[in-house]
Amino acid sequence: MVRGVLVPVAALACVVAAGVWLAAGPLAGLTGVPPGVWAVLAAALPFVVLSDVLVCATRGLGTMRPTLLISGAVQPLGQLALVTAAVLAGAPAAALAAAWALPSVACAVLAAVRLRGLGPYDVGDVRTFWRHTAPRSVAAAVQSVFQRLDVVVVALLAGPAAAAVYTAATRFKVVGQLAGQGLAQAAQTRLVRALAEGDPATAGRVYRTTTRWLVGLTWPLWLGYAALAPWALSLFGPEYAGGVAIALVLSATMMVATACGMVDVVLVAAGRTTASLANVSAAVAVTIALDVLLVPAYGALGAALGWSGGVLVKNLLPAVQVSRRYGLRPFGLGRLTDRSLAAGCLAGNTRGAGRAAS
Repeated sequence: MVRGVLVPVAALACVVAAGVWLAAGPLAGLTGVPPGVWAVLAAALPFVVLSDVLVCATRGLGTMRPTLLISGAVQPLGQLALVTAAVLAGAPAAALAAAWALPSVACAVLAAVRLRGLGPYDVGDVRTFWRHTAPRSVAAAVQSVFQRLDVVVVALLAGPAAAAVYTAATRFKVVGQLAGQGLAQAAQTRLVRALAEGDPATAGRVYRTTTRWLVGLTWPLWLGYAALAPWALSLFGPEYAGGVAIALVLSATMMVATACGMVDVVLVAAGRTTASLANVSAAVAVTIALDVLLVPAYGALGAALGWSGGVLVKNLLPAVQVSRRYGLRPFGLGRLTDRSLAAGCLAGNTRGAGRAAS
């Protein structure tokens, strides 16, 4: 399956890289970034993509060690060392881009070595994989693009000053999300296996355990951020004092979201990628609607409230779905019997298999 998945992914990456290579001149004129940088990044893109896919595939073998060593050590430390050396040597921008990109090439090779010995792939399995993955890919793309456009939306609706306050007050959320990303990488393979084998009891234990860890790791951060927000934001200047209310909204929202656990990961692990796409789309729609209504009147705070509404929808909708369909809850409240849970999972897997066969 890994070999079959790599073919379309590598082909798409090469097509995009070729487009960037050919458009290096116009891109340089549009962005002010030299054409040589675009050429280097275009050449590196396929390796970056293959590295991501291959490292993810190693986790499918039931081990986190390659992810830790390759993505957690070789790539960031290699980038730090090479970029630092290039800066100290006074290298041009293209050489700096190459120094940043080269570790991805090494990571792709290392991950491929870890996966060596894989046999030929079955086309039917690959088609089933893409039917499962395509909605998740679209959902990830929609969410990624919107996360990078929220500041632009605030700037357009309320002006650059409000966008600056919103940016300063909300960037801390990235710190809190790191714990969730690490737990998701470690738990997803176990969740998929448990739900595919009709073992909701194990899936429930993994879900509840990761939720407890997520709450234990992040709630102190959010409470501390809420308490220290007046001091932290004052470092940017007195004009950022209005960001305190945004920090409070951010902290409260993320505490509710983390209390739901890795619920979207559970939903995807159960095979309901279309439902995940629908949830993300609903969350984006709610965020945009609230931004349009609130940002003109309340500025950055209105944007924070719009973001909060989207985050709550993104977490509460799948929480209801996994609870009703599989009886899985983040803290194990009101659990159904193992027999009824198994019946629900097996019924869902049977329906999924029927759809795949048809």
